[in-house]
Amino acid sequence: MNQRDIHSFQKIVLNYYAHSKRDMPWRRTTSLYAIIVSEIMLQQTQVARVIPKFKEFVHLYPNFRALSRAKTSNIYRAWSGLGYNRRAKSLRDIALILTKTTGKKQTRESLVKLPGIGPHTAGAIIAYTYDTPVTFIETNIRTVFIHHFFGNTHKVSDKDILPLVEATLPRTHIREWYWALMDYGAHLKHTLGNLSQKSTAYKKQTPLQGSVREARGAILRHLTRHTSASPVTLARSSDIELARIREALKTLTRDGMIRACGARYTIA
Repeated sequence: MNQRDIHSFQKIVLNYYAHSKRDMPWRRTTSLYAIIVSEIMLQQTQVARVIPKFKEFVHLYPNFRALSRAKTSNIYRAWSGLGYNRRAKSLRDIALILTKTTGKKQTRESLVKLPGIGPHTAGAIIAYTYDTPVTFIETNIRTVFIHHFFGNTHKVSDKDILPLVEATLPRTHIREWYWALMDYGAHLKHTLGNLSQKSTAYKKQTPLQGSVREARGAILRHLTRHTSASPVTLARSSDIELARIREALKTLTRDGMIRACGARYTIA
């Protein structure tokens, strides 16, 4: 890719952003805490659902210290509605770790050691917090690069896309460049469909109804309102068959989110 191609691509992305930028609460801050919360929430969850929950969550828990001191059941209650509740536990664990290193600048290497944060999430956090030129990929970014550079190609890997992300990355205003890519990618998904389906990283989300994930959510909702419950009580209260409740209890226990107290279960 030559400089003319790079400039032409950047112009398309930035021209769209100049006229159609989206306003999101996590774009108004460079707080490491707020950006980590937003990035964890945005994993597998649409922006429209995240915005009100993000505002509520950072109001209740405005920093790592406040989150580290909160009751776990209250954290799950604040998270309710976002799904994939293990992310809430990851955030709590992150808060417990980073409270001990207040003020220390994080690196991509330090962030990937934290629960729930992979290399791409770490890259996003570094870019948005410190305006540092790092490369990362998520679904909207994939959409943009697949649309512009891969045409009718299928099974596009992130290894194919990353060199293009790096080549087109500007030297300054990194966070705004990624905001522009994200907004343009959302526009392309809305108008052209989810081009990320051409990516080898694409995974179709399994239906919630009838899944163990549905049972996990029902269990946590019940246990945030009650001190403890038996499997039978959880099955009756959720109208979910006992076998699926028992399977969900096993996975929640394994993940350290609940614990068994005799024949009953409670929030860990």
